[in-house]
Amino acid sequence: MNVCVLGGSGFVGTELVIRLALAGHWVRVPTRNLTRAERLRVLDTVELLVANVHEPRILSQLFSACDAVVNLVGILNPRRGASFDAVHTELAAKVMAAARTAGVRRVLHVSALGADPRAPSRYLRSKAAAEARLRAAPRSELSHAEPAVTIFRPSVIFGPGDSLTNRFAGLLRLTLGCLPLARARARFAPICVFDVAEAMVRALGERASAGQTYELCGPQVMTLAEIVRLTARVARLPCRIVPLPDPLARLQGLAMGILPGKPFSLDNFRSLTLDSVCREDGCRRLGITPRPMLAVLPTYLEPRRPAAFA
Repeated sequence: MNVCVLGGSGFVGTELVIRLALAGHWVRVPTRNLTRAERLRVLDTVELLVANVHEPRILSQLFSACDAVVNLVGILNPRRGASFDAVHTELAAKVMAAARTAGVRRVLHVSALGADPRAPSRYLRSKAAAEARLRAAPRSELSHAEPAVTIFRPSVIFGPGDSLTNRFAGLLRLTLGCLPLARARARFAPICVFDVAEAMVRALGERASAGQTYELCGPQVMTLAEIVRLTARVARLPCRIVPLPDPLARLQGLAMGILPGKPFSLDNFRSLTLDSVCREDGCRRLGITPRPMLAVLPTYLEPRRPAAFA
């Protein structure tokens, strides 16, 4: 199968592209920065090219001769020239229109657990709007048959190179183990990046997944504080969590939202007011047994011992 992966040089995308290539698929990966995709250069069946995926004409060219398209493009906070609407909602509509025109048979889209038009955060509302646009993008007279859409809604994703456990480990080092934490009791079911990628590969190979939505969660429901404590334990870092009351957490979001890179924002705080826990077991439906955090975190967080020489 020929597959175009948007966001294929990112955290989840890199793992997905590797698995698709190893499964015998030919994979096209457009990116704005080829250096981000260095790990993928060694794969013979992966085509890397520089492209702006927000241009409809370019999308149609990228999707040419492709059987499937995977959209992994997303942001946690807006930045200059990249709003939630542009990156999530409008791009989803462009992807669907270009897929129809190019005759793509399958569109796989990564959304977020909690995506809902009535959600408290702009992030989650824009994710819901993207899902709606995928299902209702206007048809062109030049369009081929309707592509089958499959949507994935993961809880927070962890793994080597993540922005979850690695960020908390960095903050604990920076604060000498004392961490003021917003919404410390917010609940998640963290899922490993390997399992998210495997879910998409399996769905791509199953006709029954067409038109389906899969909520993807790990085997354990944990509070945010528990995730931080586990991260600290594995990374062997001191950890003292100071739970912030919501008024202070909102102020923290406002203050940190103006810092470079926006490590935390008011919109992030609003997302945290909803638990990120599955209502159905998408992993089981795809035949996947998700990995617990403790089985994976030591592989990239545990301090390495110096090599011993005889």
